[in-house]
Amino acid sequence: MSDLLSAFLHLLLLFKLVAPVTFRHHRYDDLVRTLYKVHNQCPYITRIYSIGRSVKGRHLYVLEFSDYPGIHEALEPEVKYVGNMHGDEVLGRELLLQLSEFLCEEFRNQNQRITRLIQETRIHILPSMNPDGYEAAANRGPKIPGHLVGRNNANEVDLNRNFPDLNTYFYYNEKHGGPNHHLPLPDNWESQVEPETEAVIRWMRSFNFVLSANLHGGAVVANYPYDKSPGHRFRNAHSTTNSPTPDDKLFRKLAKVYSYAHGWMHQGWNCGDYFPDGITNGASWYSLSKGMQDFNYLHTNCFEITLELSCNKFPRQEELQREWLGNREALIQFLEQVHHGIKGMVLDENHHNLTGAVISVSGINHDVTAD
Repeated sequence: MSDLLSAFLHLLLLFKLVAPVTFRHHRYDDLVRTLYKVHNQCPYITRIYSIGRSVKGRHLYVLEFSDYPGIHEALEPEVKYVGNMHGDEVLGRELLLQLSEFLCEEFRNQNQRITRLIQETRIHILPSMNPDGYEAAANRGPKIPGHLVGRNNANEVDLNRNFPDLNTYFYYNEKHGGPNHHLPLPDNWESQVEPETEAVIRWMRSFNFVLSANLHGGAVVANYPYDKSPGHRFRNAHSTTNSPTPDDKLFRKLAKVYSYAHGWMHQGWNCGDYFPDGITNGASWYSLSKGMQDFNYLHTNCFEITLELSCNKFPRQEELQREWLGNREALIQFLEQVHHGIKGMVLDENHHNLTGAVISVSGINHDVTAD
């Protein structure tokens, strides 16, 4: 009898481990449990770590996928996804939890495409950059009409207007000469930013991220830098001046990869707006200062785009499965783009690794730096 009971409990535990995430909204405790459940399912290809805490002390947890978690391997690029920067824009948070489940499950099923992606890429997933804001929004719920509370963090600061403004320095350098890459932080930058922003900046400086996407809601479009136009003067200026980066061709390609792999983003007509090919330059939509995607480009090697993924910032639970199916292929294809560039080792005449070597591309006035 005890042997039968033991076998039954083992089967029940196995079923619980392989059971997929239910399509529902995850509060903070649920989010943490889900991350650890994925880690327990796939312990040899995942790692959970915290990059810091929110204003109210909640951990900003990251789930890493790699064949050697916790280790940077030469020629293996670092990629990140960031969700829920605005607490009331919740779809990205749920999609990243679903993506985490999917990567683990497909690796266990020996899906060759997913196995190759995990073996050749180090993927970092931050489902929620603003857990305090999310809890405030979730307390109000998705059925309440009108603008949801929770967009900002617990100090009522918009985290996507909270990064050091490096665009101003870049525009000055363009006219007068000066660095066009890895622009330095202001001396007192820590005192100017929120705890969540500081944690993400230190995260960016700890890993040589190459590619990134920041998941938002309120529209359906892939938005690429610059977000700030050279003529921007006011925090909420709604000018519509196209402001391309020196890597505009690449950014447009990255945005189109996501848009055309998405179920309907590429159609252009979404949420009452029309964006040809489902993409837009940030400043040509509206100019914003101190945004995260511009900061990535100007301070690090990372190319980040912003994905606006739903007309409704807080979709109903019954809509989540449709949204996942509409975004699943796009999320995977975007990760795969990190392998479409050039990679290699920078060596001296004695074949020793050189760090901090500046790499320039003819015709593109923006350099990158070897790690």
